[in-house]
Amino acid sequence: MSPNTLPLDKMIPNWTRNQTQALYLSIEYFSLLIDKKQKMADLKLEEEVTSEISTQILEETEKNLGFIPNMYLKMAQNDSLLDAYTYSYDSFRKHSGFSPVEQEVILLSIAYVNGCEYCVSAHSFVADMMSKVPTEVTDAIRNGAPIPDEKLSVLSKTTKALTENRGHLSDTELAAFLGVGYTESHVLGIITGIAAKTMSNYSNHNTHPEVDEAFRGRLWTKNG
Repeated sequence: MSPNTLPLDKMIPNWTRNQTQALYLSIEYFSLLIDKKQKMADLKLEEEVTSEISTQILEETEKNLGFIPNMYLKMAQNDSLLDAYTYSYDSFRKHSGFSPVEQEVILLSIAYVNGCEYCVSAHSFVADMMSKVPTEVTDAIRNGAPIPDEKLSVLSKTTKALTENRGHLSDTELAAFLGVGYTESHVLGIITGIAAKTMSNYSNHNTHPEVDEAFRGRLWTKNG
């Protein structure tokens, strides 16, 4: 606010504090919309990875997958990012308490909310080829359409709510989640997935890795 500009509640003295706060939030929201139209950052990083930590992770990844995803090469430019991501991702896969199908629904839902084209494409491939998610479920998440499975639909909605609301979940949303057979512990498992995917989604937003050839059959873009 300019030093020469009076606060809105002083300019319009009959307004309540809640009305003033609501207007401030509206102004902030539209400012964000304008900011999003600006050209996004594109980090120009060195392609060569020389650190021992990242090199070891990349070598292990290539051994397990048969190739090194472009996303990993970008993340490897900072050891803490690649190390934290791969550790938390692996822990989510092993210890979150969800089946492979449920894990993929969670990861796809997070990437969809965050608008990460690389991760939606990659996890669509993993869903098809590894986790064996029904195609109609994967396609529904990709298209923002209703999921034709009640339990997976609630799982996706809960994941999206936690992602969109920065970890906050309403009593109604929690009741719906528990009502289809999940437990309160599963909420924490979703948070682990959000933590891992936030690292990869945000990294991709700033480094723009090319979608790997392996994932291009399931290429996804935010604008359809």
